[in-house]
Amino acid sequence: MQNQEPAIVFDQERATSYDKQVGKLAPMRDALHFLIRMVLSELPVDARILCIGAGTGAELIDLAQAFPQWRFTAVEPAAPMLDICRQRAEDCGVASRCTFHEGYLDSLPELGFFDGATCILVSQFLMRPEERRNLFRQIAARLRPDGCLVSADLASDMSTSAYKNLFEVWARTMRYSEMPAEELEKRLASCGRDVAVLPPSEIESIIASSGFNVPVLFFQTLLIHAWYSKLAS
Repeated sequence: MQNQEPAIVFDQERATSYDKQVGKLAPMRDALHFLIRMVLSELPVDARILCIGAGTGAELIDLAQAFPQWRFTAVEPAAPMLDICRQRAEDCGVASRCTFHEGYLDSLPELGFFDGATCILVSQFLMRPEERRNLFRQIAARLRPDGCLVSADLASDMSTSAYKNLFEVWARTMRYSEMPAEELEKRLASCGRDVAVLPPSEIESIIASSGFNVPVLFFQTLLIHAWYSKLAS
């Protein structure tokens, strides 16, 4: 991640309520986590994983429990979110395999190369394509040859009727999560304004131009799309 003022600020109150708000959306989250495990399952038994925008640690905890010898570096600029991530890791008994970095990827010290990286619902907050490309280039620079990136973001062609129809279901799903009304309206209004919702092909092109092979779309739930891609040789 680059050092920039985030569109959504995860202060202590928002960080504390975050997991509860997304709790009713667990079926979508769990399906994504399951497939991330499948995508990354061929990494070395002692793989090192870089988690960009680790948040409260959802995918980190899931991977750490599935692969007991993997080690993780969590990068998260919001201190309250990282505090929860650290506490969850301690509660789950995986903290000894984790390094926690409060800040953005460009401030992470050199820690050697990683076998894989996750970047889940992060790059969408970079509104300009070149900012997004720079983030993926920074990730590529941290990976070993043949290292694997798993990324997920909101994606759709906002000019189409398909998007409008899908967005209605997306809004219905957000309401089902029982998110407070004010927060819900902010989230819905942020699409295309504070969150860069681009056509999937454009995101794939950005990733491919950042040092990776053409990414493979392996998951979609409504607006959420997820890809994996190996570092280009």
